[in-house]
Amino acid sequence: MERIYLDHAATTPMDQRIVDKMLPFFTDVFGNPSSIHSYGREAKKWLDEAREVIAGELHCKPQEIILTSGGTEADNLAITGVAMARQHEGKHIITVKTEHHAVLHTCERLEKLGFDVTYIDVDQTGLIDMDQFKQALREDTILVTIMYGNNETGVIQPIKEIGELLKDHAAYFHTDAVQAFGTIPIHAKDLHIDLLSASGHKLNGPMGTGFLYMKESVKLSPQIFGGEQERKRRAGTENVAGVVGLAEAVRLTKQNRGENAVHYGKLKHIMLQVFEEESIPFSINGHPTQTLPHILNVHFPGVSIESLLVNLDMEGIAVSSGSACTAGSVLPSHVLSAMYGEEAKELTSSVRISFGLGNEEDHVRQAALKMAAVVKRLTT
Repeated sequence: MERIYLDHAATTPMDQRIVDKMLPFFTDVFGNPSSIHSYGREAKKWLDEAREVIAGELHCKPQEIILTSGGTEADNLAITGVAMARQHEGKHIITVKTEHHAVLHTCERLEKLGFDVTYIDVDQTGLIDMDQFKQALREDTILVTIMYGNNETGVIQPIKEIGELLKDHAAYFHTDAVQAFGTIPIHAKDLHIDLLSASGHKLNGPMGTGFLYMKESVKLSPQIFGGEQERKRRAGTENVAGVVGLAEAVRLTKQNRGENAVHYGKLKHIMLQVFEEESIPFSINGHPTQTLPHILNVHFPGVSIESLLVNLDMEGIAVSSGSACTAGSVLPSHVLSAMYGEEAKELTSSVRISFGLGNEEDHVRQAALKMAAVVKRLTT
């Protein structure tokens, strides 16, 4: 049985070209970048080059890139780091109910430490309520953290509009761009973004790699202590092999971005077209146009999500009920809860389909036909 992987929003298979790029750094270029001898200097050279590649994608300075172990650490560093550094200026933070748990749980922890967090609502398309956001903004607001593109629905928030609104406000603007970075062009300064989180394993790069873009003027307290790496902002010997792989992933993603966006659009169309041809009831969760090209969240009325996922897995089809970080949990999606309400039928009957490396039109058509057959079997 041929297996078809349609869960690229959870993680992506590594591109063989990235693996090949990384291999010498496990055996030949093994020096510690902080060492002053030739082995360390060589490792440092590659680290600096990788930082330049990453910065080029955001149109920022290389020194504004803090290398991390992934998106979760980058989110934590941005939010807690800013909160600790600016708590004497104010303790108010604004975020959104549909954020990744790396953001939400960090905000919840800060609430226990005396910070005041406002959680903005979204409408049924997943977009934030801009009027509510404007009303929530206060003089003591020190940070606004709003995801660029949602990891469950793909919905893209009005980042440019938010940035314009905040450019003359004292609050820093952080965005979790783990799903959006590399998928769509991002110019950090044009969008008035102060901090941005990204992860390597969403780009066909290695797990355990990521970064935080931090504008030079931003005040931030380190959250990991030890050495003076990353300009004293994040201690710990850098993962040189991983960072080289991350940079190569960024380079390849940029090179293929336009072509990939068109391809994923075709795959979405094929998937939905098959559902229509097979006459199965379905609806799309999320905004129809303000969405990332590779994520599709579909509601199948009357179908148990647990039964659907198990049956699809038996057919060799890998999809998800939502965020990979809540896999195995019986709790409903907090994203869909925010969009539809806690008792909505969409919460127990929706799947996330996400496309990426290795997905071709024939594979997706085959997967769609199998999904349609399973849905029919579960609703009869």
